[in-house]
Amino acid sequence: MAKVKIALTKGRIEQSTIQLLEEIGINCDFLRNKKRKLVFQSPYDDYEFILVKAVDVLTYVQQGVADIGIVGSDVLYEDEREPYEMLDLEIGRCQFCIASTPDYDPFDYRRKIVATKYPRTAARYFQEKGEDIEIIKIEGSVEIAPLLGLADAIVDIVETGDTLRENGLVIFEKMMPISTRLIVNPASLKRKKGEVCQLVDQLAAHIARKKETVK
Repeated sequence: MAKVKIALTKGRIEQSTIQLLEEIGINCDFLRNKKRKLVFQSPYDDYEFILVKAVDVLTYVQQGVADIGIVGSDVLYEDEREPYEMLDLEIGRCQFCIASTPDYDPFDYRRKIVATKYPRTAARYFQEKGEDIEIIKIEGSVEIAPLLGLADAIVDIVETGDTLRENGLVIFEKMMPISTRLIVNPASLKRKKGEVCQLVDQLAAHIARKKETVK
């Protein structure tokens, strides 16, 4: 079996993915005790894991450094590089939302200012709605923008809504759902088709069984 290299998003997605892989029988205890390491060769299977930031997963996969990437669909929406997506892992679920202070009027036809970490996603969404807006990109805590008068509203990822509530903001519109996706390097899919498809099929079957159990 050829070695399959997987670029895995560090943090919350990393932990959920490890659990999912262990559920299909892949031993990931070496990832659970990683300390500060970022590259791991499994001592049990022919898998190598690279832990990187979400925005870098696409780059590693597209450049062929990794055969498979595990990344949130928010990154895919924003990047627009059209990766080869094979599977929705149905973990890390959350929503792109429009939020603001309670006095915000989404039906006010004046040109609004929207703050976000995702300017391309926001611009595309409002363009499709036929709304002309000004976008301000913010890298840090976007929630404070409406509170300080920098923006009329924000576009951000919402999981529980706790951060919004703690800052006095409310959701005005749910834009689109987000989940974790498995992407593949097209060349790797040709060279290592058997190995890649075996993992994808195992995951897909397991996810389907879990959905049936929930029903």
